Amino acid sequence: MFNPNRLSLARKRRRLTSEGLAKEIGVSPVTISRIENGSNPPSAETISLVAKVLKFPIEFFNGPDIDELSKDAASFRSLTAMTARERDSALAAGSIAYLFSDWISAKFNLPESHVPDLSYQNDPVAAARIVRDEWGIGERPISHMVKLLESKGIRVFTLSENTKNVDAFSCWRNDIPYVFLNTFKSAEHSRFDAAHELGHLVLHKHGGPNQGRAAEHEANLFASSFLMPSADLKSRIPVIKNLSQLITAKKYWGVSVAALAYRLHKMEKLTDWQYRSFCIQMNKRGYRTSEPKEMTRETSFVWKKVLEELWAERISRNKIASEIHIPLEEIDHLVFGLVRESYEVTNSADNTGGKPKLVLVD
Repeated sequence: MFNPNRLSLARKRRRLTSEGLAKEIGVSPVTISRIENGSNPPSAETISLVAKVLKFPIEFFNGPDIDELSKDAASFRSLTAMTARERDSALAAGSIAYLFSDWISAKFNLPESHVPDLSYQNDPVAAARIVRDEWGIGERPISHMVKLLESKGIRVFTLSENTKNVDAFSCWRNDIPYVFLNTFKSAEHSRFDAAHELGHLVLHKHGGPNQGRAAEHEANLFASSFLMPSADLKSRIPVIKNLSQLITAKKYWGVSVAALAYRLHKMEKLTDWQYRSFCIQMNKRGYRTSEPKEMTRETSFVWKKVLEELWAERISRNKIASEIHIPLEEIDHLVFGLVRESYEVTNSADNTGGKPKLVLVD
């Protein structure tokens, strides 16, 4: 049967209002509203037009309800900068990710969650230290942030929003943590986003995401401390002479030059005058929008391994999309563009039954 909730989700994913969709398919806005609230079942012709305009398979609209993310269920870094359409589209992508994640979980044993609940902790810096200690990281730099999160059971997805207004967001669903990264900005920015969302997951699991600037500030402090431990910074940068020194040093921690300068200033390794001077230089050089000596962008190890296993079992990318009833490009957008990569389809080397278990080593 036609599911009006799925129509609403697909419409939001395409950033269309009810009026906009009505205009596209040649009906009145009232008709769309009645369809979405369930009071006016659509004709087969209308469903066909809706599917064509929204570029979703007709079968998608006949499925059961999908867990939807509300703006109160996900932590957004830049909620005030987003338009309602940008926010709703990103949230709809999260719901589609749930479909993909559930389908994959039925076939694979993905890493279990090992994300500590530190909602009792009032100090984000102390929380970052606790997580590092529990995960056995010590003081060493984090070479691959996405891989680390995935190894601890966090489902990491990417977004294709193509806007700087939607940086990243995170949420909990059935005790499984999710992080959604927007790769529109630099690789260093994306790593900081990942650490920021980890901060939300460990600090704000029970408090609700939209806690205002205080929660965002706490997540920023957590991310900064988690990526750049103070003891390591002090030992490796005892004296700071110029901005070029920071541009060279940032590679070690995999952060932006702006994040490194901010961290050093908060640690009082940079005076107010030095920090202002560095900020002026960064603005003049365009480092706020273009990162110098940008590092290679991180990708997913879990989704890459999953897709390789599926290709080996002769489960094509088109079959995945058709079984979940979502457009193929939506999956690709969610899994770091890995669906576009060509994998050689081979016979499974050992089919002993049961679900394959994926294990990531930090």
